[in-house]
Amino acid sequence: MAQTVLKDKIPPHNDDAEKATLGALLLDEDAISTAIQYLRPVDFYSNANRRVYNAILSLFNEGRKADIITVVEELRRTGELDGADGAAYVASLTNVVPTAANIDYYARIVQDCSIRRSLIRAAGEITAKSFNESQDSRLILEETQQRIFELTDERQTLTFRPIKDIIPQAIEIIENRFYAKQSYTGVPSGFEDLDRFTSGFQPSELIIIGARPSIGKTALALSMAANISIHRKIAAAFFTLEMSDMALAHRLISAEANIESNALRTGYMKNSDLQKLIDAAGKIYEAPLYIVDMPNMKLLDLRAQARRLRAQQKVEIIFIDYLTLISSENTQMQRHEQVAEVSRSLKSLARELSIPIVTLSQVKREAEGKRDHSGPGLADLRESGSIEQDADLVIFLHRERELKNPEEDHSGGTIPTDLIIAKQRNGPVGTIKIVFHPKYAKFMPLSREQPA
Repeated sequence: MAQTVLKDKIPPHNDDAEKATLGALLLDEDAISTAIQYLRPVDFYSNANRRVYNAILSLFNEGRKADIITVVEELRRTGELDGADGAAYVASLTNVVPTAANIDYYARIVQDCSIRRSLIRAAGEITAKSFNESQDSRLILEETQQRIFELTDERQTLTFRPIKDIIPQAIEIIENRFYAKQSYTGVPSGFEDLDRFTSGFQPSELIIIGARPSIGKTALALSMAANISIHRKIAAAFFTLEMSDMALAHRLISAEANIESNALRTGYMKNSDLQKLIDAAGKIYEAPLYIVDMPNMKLLDLRAQARRLRAQQKVEIIFIDYLTLISSENTQMQRHEQVAEVSRSLKSLARELSIPIVTLSQVKREAEGKRDHSGPGLADLRESGSIEQDADLVIFLHRERELKNPEEDHSGGTIPTDLIIAKQRNGPVGTIKIVFHPKYAKFMPLSREQPA
């Protein structure tokens, strides 16, 4: 019944607004500069109006003025004059509009009707697919989200600003940075030397942290997430595909309270440790940190959760542990192709949400055996070369092989570790020294080697 009612309804359109828009374009040659910010030929419901607008655009692209005579001639040249209802119809369009001054208003009405028609088409297609039980519901959800975001992106209004409006804002930003004396413009990692290299993790960037197993990728990512959410109160999300959310919580408490992780596991703690634990738990409790615990996570699920966290919780950065554990929907593809798809998708997601996405990645075994002890390079990222191509920033964790086992360390409880910035699309590369506290499973800057 509902489908019958919908089928009989005429799609949203405003014939008067379409005619008024075209009439204004024929009266004022400068009006096209406003119209093209809002309208494309497909936005016109009437086939005749669509053809007329297309002819006006063609003349504009050729640098010629659009008026009744030139538009009729252009339609005749392309064989579209009859489809545009003839020369008399084109001439009548100027009688519909008294002035071209309201072109902005007319164009917005036409655009609004076009958006509504697009939504109706998308809803119809999604409805049909939803009734088709052979379609995966998660694929339908992902397509629905993509369609809505595509509509939003397509409708970004083109505009310009005079430099006199931009300069005062630019000076204000520079002055604020001057007085604040902050070396970062993005989300600070909490590692001062790294932030000086990167100016913080920048919006829309895909950041890769690579290392061999047991070097501390998760510990570094969790240390950064803690610095960002607990100490700076910036909303962050942590997608854990390898460890449980409870295991991450124990790590956070151990690192924040400076209580040995082994003591948390066994319960053998000092009485003084209980108060430290309670204080640390209170800080973590108040932090805007969101844990997503889903082993075998599909790429579609990750994208959907990320969009939800960005929209509802206003997260400013996302950590993913780790990249090659994300599953592609297309299991028929070869492994390196699946990883490439995931990498491209995460880069696209970072741009879509306008936040940095930090993803952990494994490094090839060969990186350990380098004679020059230089540490991993871009070619050592596992599974796919597309990871290094898509990433805006690539950081490797590296330390000498004999120091990989914390029990072998004799340096007072800390392990020196290199942060190697191997790629930075918009900044320098280099090596930064940090230290690892194996008892608390956390990293700290070299300048703050002792836990607080």
